[in-house]
Amino acid sequence: MCGIAGEIRFDESDADLAAVERMMRVMVPRGPDGEGLVRRGRWALGHRRLKIIDLSDCAQQPMVDAQLGLSIVFNGAIYNYPELRKELEGKGYTFFSHGDTEVILKAYHAWGKACVEKFNGMFAFCIVERESGRAFMARDRCGIKPFYYVQGAGCFHFCSSLPGLLAAGSVDTRLDPVAVHTYMTFHSVVPAPHTLLQGVKKLPPASRAFLEPDGSFEIETYWTLQYGMSPEQEKYSEDDWTEATLEVLRRAVKRRLIADVPVGVLLSGGLDSSLIVGLLCEHDSSKVETFSIGFETVNDEAGDEFKYSDIIAKRYGTEHHKLFINSTNALAPLKACIANMSEPMVSHDNVGFYLLSQEVAKFVKVVQSGQGADEIFGGYHWYPPMLETDDALGTYAKAFFDRDHAEFQEAVNPIFHERDFSREFVQNHFAAPGADAAIDKAMRLDALIMLVDDPVKRVDNNTMAASLEARVPFLDHEVVEFAAQVPAQYKIADDGKYILKQAGYRVIPHEVIDRPKGYFPMPALKYLKGDFLDMARDALLNDTAKQRGLFNQPYVEKLLADPEKHITPLRGSKLWQLALMELWLQTNGL
Repeated sequence: MCGIAGEIRFDESDADLAAVERMMRVMVPRGPDGEGLVRRGRWALGHRRLKIIDLSDCAQQPMVDAQLGLSIVFNGAIYNYPELRKELEGKGYTFFSHGDTEVILKAYHAWGKACVEKFNGMFAFCIVERESGRAFMARDRCGIKPFYYVQGAGCFHFCSSLPGLLAAGSVDTRLDPVAVHTYMTFHSVVPAPHTLLQGVKKLPPASRAFLEPDGSFEIETYWTLQYGMSPEQEKYSEDDWTEATLEVLRRAVKRRLIADVPVGVLLSGGLDSSLIVGLLCEHDSSKVETFSIGFETVNDEAGDEFKYSDIIAKRYGTEHHKLFINSTNALAPLKACIANMSEPMVSHDNVGFYLLSQEVAKFVKVVQSGQGADEIFGGYHWYPPMLETDDALGTYAKAFFDRDHAEFQEAVNPIFHERDFSREFVQNHFAAPGADAAIDKAMRLDALIMLVDDPVKRVDNNTMAASLEARVPFLDHEVVEFAAQVPAQYKIADDGKYILKQAGYRVIPHEVIDRPKGYFPMPALKYLKGDFLDMARDALLNDTAKQRGLFNQPYVEKLLADPEKHITPLRGSKLWQLALMELWLQTNGL
């Protein structure tokens, strides 16, 4: 797990080492264990290292294979690298290191762009060919690892962090109209390749790209989801589906133990993280460290789930750590959390995840986490209405969109009123082949788009800010593919995740399954009280915000007058959504 950066020029000048160094300085928390920088004429690659696999200097990056004429910077973890290494050794390749980075290099030499289809893991990387001068880039199927880039007239910059790219300079920082619309409407999700800034793009998940010496850049998708059962699965009973669910999850959890350092678990006390602990202890009975966080209760809304995480910790004898955060002391950490966001992430539990990561990093460098289960196994309340609707788009938008286009126009400057980009995006995604039923269309959209640019990005940003690697077994691509084959009724029954619950009964105590669905946001952000309300008010009414003119002041004043009245269908604060965008822009000097 690391941070990567680079500059590749299309003109006759050499790459700017200082620009790459500036990007790397921004990413020190992503890789505090080492740094590397290599320049060869018109290209330069930079790397910040967090030592997880092959702790020796032999795995240092950028990694240059002089014999093959290839250089790489890589962020992530390839869990099946030992098997691929054996396969490559059978083809005659020899290795000078013991980690996964060199396996990617050899795999690219052996199989070309198809190498990414062989990888099981999370990854974002860039490989430069010495002889041709072309560069090959790729991002993992579920977008767990980020890849931001700027394509200018004379050069191409890339980085694991959007603020890192800003440090390189020469970025068009005008707001992207599509991104403004989706941020304000599509529950603060900005789908790739867009970011809030017109000059910065992100490589979409499951994409690979070639950058040619003349600057031409071609992106292609190498993986997507197909919903529906195989002929063999059409004969499955409920028991068969339950066993198959357990089997695919066992493999995913086991794969994510590949490391040369201990691996812990973020234990919320819910089904998903509890099941990970149970499956992990099935495989390895040695002491497992688990970590939980909680806030105070506000408006009768519980801020922690310690009673449930305690059940799992006691059942499996884990070394359990509980962190209680009083939100009155969280203002400074919230500012630090925002400063570490590559893009504005509005979820109330961001600062909780940030604080939890800071604490966990004192004990371990790698954790497994339960993100993704709701999206792929049908845990959200907007899925059941999709089962029989004749209006897939309308039903989904009613449940998921934070505001309709009319309210969007009320909220933002008229220069952004051009089109209802969010509705168009969802409509086009629903029309794509591979998901015929309305509920499958919704779950595919969430799995391929929303999940990537909300929960997954939240995990990466907040854990990496603490120099902590997070691994998400529910986003093993084999698990995601399997979940797409599970019939909808086995996913949404019993208030969601039915088949996952049935699998859970065979592994973990029923008390953590037969319970109300929990969610512990930071209450003071959901209801915007005290210092947090003052923070939002200042962000939206200061001179910088007024000069920007993004938000219409009558709309801002309406939200400020009664923050608790203006809540989105998904129970988020509309005021915090606006304030966070301004805070992120101002924090980054934009």
